[in-house]
Amino acid sequence: MTAAPPRLLLRSTRVVLPEGPPRPAAVAVSGAVISAVLPYGSAAPEGCRVLDLGDDALLPGLVDTHVHVNDPGRAHWEGFASATRAAAAGGVTTLVDMPLNSLPPTTTVAGLRRKREVAASRAHIDVGFWGGAVPGNAADLRPLHEAGVLGFKCFLSPSGVDEFPPLDAAGLDAALAALAAFGGLLLVHAEDPRHLAPAPPRPAPRYRDFLASRPHAAEREAVRLLLEAAARHPGARVHVLHVSSADVLPLLAGVKTAGAPVTAETCPHFLTLTAEEVPDGATEFKCCPPIREGANQDALWQALADGTLDCVVSDHSPSTADLKSPDFAGAWGGISSLQLGLPAVWTAAEARGTGLAEVVRRMSAAPAACAGLTAKGALAPGKDADFTVFAPEARFTVDPARLHHRNAVTAYAGRTLRGVVRATWLRGQRVYADGAFTPPLGKLLRREA
Repeated sequence: MTAAPPRLLLRSTRVVLPEGPPRPAAVAVSGAVISAVLPYGSAAPEGCRVLDLGDDALLPGLVDTHVHVNDPGRAHWEGFASATRAAAAGGVTTLVDMPLNSLPPTTTVAGLRRKREVAASRAHIDVGFWGGAVPGNAADLRPLHEAGVLGFKCFLSPSGVDEFPPLDAAGLDAALAALAAFGGLLLVHAEDPRHLAPAPPRPAPRYRDFLASRPHAAEREAVRLLLEAAARHPGARVHVLHVSSADVLPLLAGVKTAGAPVTAETCPHFLTLTAEEVPDGATEFKCCPPIREGANQDALWQALADGTLDCVVSDHSPSTADLKSPDFAGAWGGISSLQLGLPAVWTAAEARGTGLAEVVRRMSAAPAACAGLTAKGALAPGKDADFTVFAPEARFTVDPARLHHRNAVTAYAGRTLRGVVRATWLRGQRVYADGAFTPPLGKLLRREA
């Protein structure tokens, strides 16, 4: 079959390709996919529309594999319409929804079916789904896998919602054994409850008290337990979620060097915010595991540079403003940042001498690979024509009221960030530009065979 001729050519002096720093190039689109990457001055085929982006950078659409949409059931926290608009405004063209905080959770095929029904007409970008591994549902994992979830999330400590309880050591083994039978992926919130201090007496406005209640040892020992369990179940793959502690890094580096099928992520808030700057009572900064000290942050950046950490994803876990009371013991634990991840990380990366291509690799190519989304994550022929048009030198000050999240709560309020998303394209169609959105065009993604 002859390939369709290109219908669109996007030119930029700074195109972020899979290899090397940004360079002048032209990207040709046929249908919904990239058909070619051409020299910057290439002539457009007859009838092909040309869009010259000038010096704005052309990036592959970001892939955020850690988003709590909470819809259905808690859509007043965040729903598919608001979440996917915020994602598009932040340059994200694919998100993967976490299985908890919605009602019902995605722990059965029926729960997945309900989630897909709700998302189908509301998604402004492409959406995939994680399933959940909870006590007693090992028999549900293969049916969920066959129904198209990309993998399974579990907690080793309380999740914060009663309908999604954590796995103990025996439950972790049972889940890994079930996943090993079909090569499934287990994503793990790794904090060991034996090392979590009892909640401080309420009210508890001091951040240092909250930080002391979630020590480095809780992450380190949970990851050690996980890696030991994974070694007993060859065939299962594991992914460590939202690494905040540098104590985890030697464990990850060791198993990766040995070739174990282990990946790990960190988040924008761990790379850009520090414990030293969190004001008492400012629970918009509360998350679990917590934002840690500046020296610890330096180690996370080094781990991204050397490959010990694979991805940077948001862990967007919003709530209504009333759940962010000035009490660190009782406030909801989650950072709202879906729209702000790229400029937040780019602001910090540039200050450290890290280039835009490396930021994009960690926020697009690497998460796509971890989730098995082979059509996403790069500007290359055959990939989906998902683009982010980004002005790296532009600056803006974060006004929560101007964000597209359902609730105007964010730890980045008042911060001046570098980098503005001008437009976002999904499979060759512009879905966001300068504050305006098209009607929802997103697809619901299934696990690839």
